[in-house]
Amino acid sequence: MLITTASDFRKDIKSYLDKVSKNFETLIISRGKDTGVVVMSLEEYNSLIATNHELRSLKNQERLDSAIEKLNSKNSSVKKLIEK
Repeated sequence: MLITTASDFRKDIKSYLDKVSKNFETLIISRGKDTGVVVMSLEEYNSLIATNHELRSLKNQERLDSAIEKLNSKNSSVKKLIEK
């Protein structure tokens, strides 16, 4: 995570945006006491939105938690995909 001020961001905007997009960094631009702006790559944003969507319903949360628990307990199986 990178943190900078608005004036430093303006001075070197290209460098900051390159770090965000190429290195999957999250940039926080401080704008004074307890205020700021977060800059992240579009890919990271889309991932957060998709995760939020998946976890929105309780049924999906339970299904995902169950799958994670199954993987962590080594109680899973491997299946081959059928290619057409």
